Amino acid sequence: MLTQPLIILDTHYQELNNDGGDVIQGLTKTPKSLPPKYFYDDRGSQLFEEICQLSEYYPTRTEAWILSQYANEIAQLTGSCELVELGSGSSTKTRLLLDAYQQNTDDCRYLPIDISGGILKSSVLQLQQQYPDFSIQGLLGTYEQALEHLRSNSLRSRLIFFLGSSIGNFTPQECDNFLGQIAHALKPGDYFLLGIDLQKPKEILEPAYNDSQGVTAAFNLNMLSHLNWRFQGNFNPNFFTHQAIYNQADAQIEMYLHCQENHLVSLDILNFKVSFQAGESILTEISRKFDLAIMQKQLAAQGLKTLQTWTDPRHWFGLILCQAQ
Repeated sequence: MLTQPLIILDTHYQELNNDGGDVIQGLTKTPKSLPPKYFYDDRGSQLFEEICQLSEYYPTRTEAWILSQYANEIAQLTGSCELVELGSGSSTKTRLLLDAYQQNTDDCRYLPIDISGGILKSSVLQLQQQYPDFSIQGLLGTYEQALEHLRSNSLRSRLIFFLGSSIGNFTPQECDNFLGQIAHALKPGDYFLLGIDLQKPKEILEPAYNDSQGVTAAFNLNMLSHLNWRFQGNFNPNFFTHQAIYNQADAQIEMYLHCQENHLVSLDILNFKVSFQAGESILTEISRKFDLAIMQKQLAAQGLKTLQTWTDPRHWFGLILCQAQ
């Protein structure tokens, strides 16, 4: 067991890059927006874990079902390799993969990566107890920092996996850039496992992001509280309401915070002020929904050749296993 559960990838980094330039950039655009990474302070991470248990929120349980059916096949296809997870959170679904690799290989190493230090440390400590034969060490940082770190440490075969369809939070250009970073972090013969939420009717999609218990609303509003704490701000979350809509033309869920009253916000650490008018909105997240065949072409364009795909019986969610060429 490793005595140091976490590696902080940047000594100036404390759970998020604190310069706040992306906040200023987003809040000075028209329409206003905020990066979704600011969802994930410890409270936001806890709320997201609650979202994953909601009856309306199908992605987590659907992907977990696929993994329960095919994790052994994935482990057999890749053989023994270093397992690297981007955006690991509590690593709940990951245990299905870890179980499979534990059964199929002798040399197991797992590197979970997340931007929320609290949930990362607690999950690493739990996993070290649950999987004493694994070498487990968390990497605290952004995807970009983690992938750059991994480029300099690629002695053994590697599987990078990115579950939960978090890739849907990227714009098409950001998605291409991200896949390029993945390809650069892999040697020829290494693997990439990607989870994607597939296109489906808005009658299924919109309730998944507007749950009846209001957990997603609390998760969205918590971003403002996080910004208040991080940048000494005075957002009043009571002035904002949550809404998620499905943009059919772009095949993406769009999550908003709608301002209900005129509001002047100061973020003192950033020396930044911004005014909101009643009726104005902040786009806090997109969640794109994918076509399985089109995504395979995007992966191939980055030198990531599809070896196998898996879906659930309703074709709501997909897993793609690729190999770097």
